[in-house]
Amino acid sequence: MDPKIIESYFDRLWPICRSITGNGLRDSFRILKELIPLNLTEVPSGTKVLDWQIPKEWNIHEAFIKDEEGKTIVDFKENNLHVLNYSFPVDKVLSGDELKDYLYTKEELPDAIPYVTSYYKEKWGFCLSYNQFKTLDDRASYKVKIDSTLENGSLTYGDFLLKGKSRKQIVFSSYLCHPSMANNELSGPLTLAFLYDALEKNKELNYSYRFVIAPETIGSIAYLEKYGEELMNDVVAGYVLTCCGDANSIAYKKSRKGDTLAERVTERVLKSADPNLRVDEFDVDGSDERQYCSPGFNLPFVSLYRSKYSEYKEYHTSLDNKDLMSFDSIVENVELLLEMINEYERTRLYVRTNPFGEPQLGKRNLYEDLASKSSHSEALKLRMRLLNFCDGERPLDEFIEKYGYNDLEVEDEIRTLEHGELIRQV
Repeated sequence: MDPKIIESYFDRLWPICRSITGNGLRDSFRILKELIPLNLTEVPSGTKVLDWQIPKEWNIHEAFIKDEEGKTIVDFKENNLHVLNYSFPVDKVLSGDELKDYLYTKEELPDAIPYVTSYYKEKWGFCLSYNQFKTLDDRASYKVKIDSTLENGSLTYGDFLLKGKSRKQIVFSSYLCHPSMANNELSGPLTLAFLYDALEKNKELNYSYRFVIAPETIGSIAYLEKYGEELMNDVVAGYVLTCCGDANSIAYKKSRKGDTLAERVTERVLKSADPNLRVDEFDVDGSDERQYCSPGFNLPFVSLYRSKYSEYKEYHTSLDNKDLMSFDSIVENVELLLEMINEYERTRLYVRTNPFGEPQLGKRNLYEDLASKSSHSEALKLRMRLLNFCDGERPLDEFIEKYGYNDLEVEDEIRTLEHGELIRQV
């Protein structure tokens, strides 16, 4: 995998002004579709999705602040973070003192333009560096214009299911909705797209692999509105990819459940690459794992990152730019995820066909065939332990490791229980 190719896609995606809806989002999907055949879905404005509603579609053409001499002070064309994302249109003259009520800045990072949004409350505004802000004169007049539209349209998300032998799935999810930011916005979709590009060459997959790219929060909520029940039935593990494009070591956050196959596979692979792996417990700050792991769905989704969102100073500012990116890190992300996929592909999961209560072994001739008293006791214990263990979530090698059985005796017992239709492979 060539980092230069990844960089070329980054360069094409970088200048696009994205939001949770709109043509910038669609333009970005068109580029990513060169790598992954995403099926795009448009969810109309006003549609109820879980407890939310799809907002009006936002598009922007021009925005600026000019002084009394006509000199441009702030220009959306120079940096698309200059506009409060989702600003409604405005065209007026204000004093500097009046204008400051509509300006957003970050004094602790005086050269940075902050990223600010207002998706669900109609507002307008500009974002600028603190150094720019200090040059404004309270008594001067300023021409402000935002040429944007807020009208009924739709929200776009994309997904693709790479089918394996099993309907059981591993999901990779990232978001696309921020304008020109690098690590926070583009590292996840690029990792996901190039992972698909590498994985689709494998024609003998046991599991199915679902790839999802959607606007953060509202997009994953819309996705769960449609596919939540299917995911609850079929997902073995899930990954949210965010802020994973800088040069720091990779880290991960556990799912809400905290001890699933996703954690076990992820830690095994990542700790082999970095014995000092950072592992964070689940919390409600973060990205779309907040939706996938919400109590009703409670899916086994972990989150991968290198710099944890709000913990790095450049987060949600213009300083989160190409200088922060390491395209070698994107390559490493893909390689580590492929190692995890290999682990899943080797993993054997079994589930009880009737998991309620203990099965009656006698009527299936699975009790009397246990010969002597001593062998009866040990063989029965193996059988009952295995029946209790098979929940579709824990791999067979974990059972062997936990109880110290040898592979052959467990394989024999698996065949016996499968023949008796008491368990089946997931």
